[in-house]
Amino acid sequence: QVQLVESGGGLVQPGGSLRLSCAASGTIFSLYVMAWYRQAPGKQRELLASITGGGHTNYADFVKGRAIISRDNAKKMVYLQMNSLKPEDTAVYYCNQRRPSNGDYWGQGTQVTVSS
Repeated sequence: QVQLVESGGGLVQPGGSLRLSCAASGTIFSLYVMAWYRQAPGKQRELLASITGGGHTNYADFVKGRAIISRDNAKKMVYLQMNSLKPEDTAVYYCNQRRPSNGDYWGQGTQVTVSS
């Protein structure tokens, strides 16, 4: 079965940086678009960035310039580098694999808290 496991979350100060990781297993990883989402309490889950198997990236407007999504197909890993973090970035961050035919796969999430 497909599993996605996020790591790298934690407590950071405003203006700081964090690198999130997502490890995939049970999937032909290179074939699928991967994405990072986040969800804060009381808010809708929102898309931050996506990356195709070949490395083409897309970003939400509100993270452009301070977020970088990348992947390593050999290691079946996808990463999200977040810089200039703000308290508003506090949320649970989720790894996603696009699966139009069967339904997307999701990780369990990793908590990011930005606070002084």
